[in-house]
Amino acid sequence: MKLPSPAVSTQWLADNLDNPKLRIFDCSLYLTPNPDGPGYITESGVTKWSQAHIPGAGFLDMMGEMLDTSTPAGFAMLPAEKFAQICGEKGIGDDTAVVFYSGQNIMWSARMWWMLRSIGFDNAAVLDGGLEKWEREQRPMTAETRPYPKATLTAKAKPAMWADKADVLMAMRSPAVCTINALQPDIYDGQINRYGRHGHIPGSFNVYYSSLMNPEDGTFLPLEQLKTRFEESAPFGRPTIVYCGGGVSAAIDALALTMLKHNDVAIYDGSMFEWASDPVLPLVLGTEPG
Repeated sequence: MKLPSPAVSTQWLADNLDNPKLRIFDCSLYLTPNPDGPGYITESGVTKWSQAHIPGAGFLDMMGEMLDTSTPAGFAMLPAEKFAQICGEKGIGDDTAVVFYSGQNIMWSARMWWMLRSIGFDNAAVLDGGLEKWEREQRPMTAETRPYPKATLTAKAKPAMWADKADVLMAMRSPAVCTINALQPDIYDGQINRYGRHGHIPGSFNVYYSSLMNPEDGTFLPLEQLKTRFEESAPFGRPTIVYCGGGVSAAIDALALTMLKHNDVAIYDGSMFEWASDPVLPLVLGTEPG
């Protein structure tokens, strides 16, 4: 089966739950701001998944096996071959279709979607509106677990979908590249310090990921409104690097740009966790890119 869009509706998923080629995964990871300092406290969604999930859905451990947590950045992409091996063990194969969802925020499902695309697998989507929309609509939930059979997933890495610190430094000196900060405005402008130092990367524009969503149901805005959001805030259409705190919520901006057929996009995987930890690297305060 071929998925209709990078973001599928709850109705589409409900209509296709029984398709044998479809793989559904809960990627939930719950964050709360750390009251004792920078960063966040993380809680795996596996307990909630074990109690109730969309029928057929497996669970992907975004806090452990699906990310390279050995790096200072905290959340980083695994090598493509290793990532493909883990996905194959979970049942994602070359001939499958995959829908990811997450609770609290779709950023984790968007991040998983981006990681899978970056190893050359495009037949994947995020559940638009996430788990909350599914539950509000009183659609079926279950505690039954049915692991998918293991499959073979071929890795065809696309390294251009990821940026590192050197790429961002080059982008700072190049007006041909647009750098976007996906964080909330009061973190972007430096009023709130979540990552050890205040502010944003010089030259980066703020397109808050939440501004791309419908506040009523958590779905993406219509395409024309999405395009307007980007055009109002950043030089739309240029090669783009998106970053956030740890390369996760940036995936929402990257997904929206993909929906708009803008494919020259990379996520800075280290994002502010890496950038702010290096006192030599500059940061700018205020609402302007700098």
